[in-house]
Amino acid sequence: MSTAFTFPGQGSQAVGMGKALADAFPAARAVFDEVDAALGEKLSAVMWEGPAEKLTLTENTQPALLAHSLAVMRVLETEAGLDLVRDVRYVAGHSLGEYSALAAAGTFSITDAAKLVRIRGRAMQVAVPVGQGAMAALLGLDPAAVKEVATAAAQGEVCEAANDNAPGQIVVSGHKTAVERAVEIAKSRGARAMLLPVSAPFHCSLMQPAADVMRDALAKVKVNAPKVPVIPNVVANPVNDPAEILSSLVAQVTGTVRWRESVEYLAGHGVNRLVEVGSGKVLSGLAKRITKEATALSIGTPDDIAAFKTQKGA
Repeated sequence: MSTAFTFPGQGSQAVGMGKALADAFPAARAVFDEVDAALGEKLSAVMWEGPAEKLTLTENTQPALLAHSLAVMRVLETEAGLDLVRDVRYVAGHSLGEYSALAAAGTFSITDAAKLVRIRGRAMQVAVPVGQGAMAALLGLDPAAVKEVATAAAQGEVCEAANDNAPGQIVVSGHKTAVERAVEIAKSRGARAMLLPVSAPFHCSLMQPAADVMRDALAKVKVNAPKVPVIPNVVANPVNDPAEILSSLVAQVTGTVRWRESVEYLAGHGVNRLVEVGSGKVLSGLAKRITKEATALSIGTPDDIAAFKTQKGA
């Protein structure tokens, strides 16, 4: 069995996330405590008790998802005997999840990763005034057709491909009026299209102020080569060099999340099991749409840990 670990991004959060894990395993609780200490506040209380409106603030969502993913990793190591170098060939994360993947692989400490994603969340939120940006899912079009739609919709504004998630599922991002035009153009070409309930136009050139913030923030942290190769969103190929990893993280803020290509790379290079680590099952669902060669499973709860231990023992 050749395995890759994947780490979810924004949209996978839910009130209560990680609570059962923390209650069941001291190793998980220690990770949530470490993230709380890094941020100087009880983010874990927001994760477990809400309110949902506070959890879905980008500056909270990003470290919350990271904390849950890394808590699962710690439990897999302490309870299921996971050895990342021995048991996992690649790691990859969707957008914010790339930081979780890198922390899991030892590139960043948990403390530094938590601080970085808090900075990232705040910088992305303030990069564009509320109401000026938007994102929309275009369903049923290939990348070339989406590029044509985005170009036609721009009309001097920004409208760009933000997430290539799976075949026929691409998200565009940019100025609100341009994205609204993209929705209408896509519908006129027979596609399904809908605006997404997001607070900012992520992964497009309007995020350049946030990219500048992250360049400065990343320059100040200790960076190690990952224990296993990471697949950055913007290149969809494995990277080991710390300098390349940092430049990819900066580029990711304004660049396209090439998730479909990333999963295709994994499946095409012998990976036959994709394990989603953390909250939700979004990436497992996408994996099933992208490749038939690999099985997909999610690990985020004590029951998931138990099932993984049984499977691993088998």
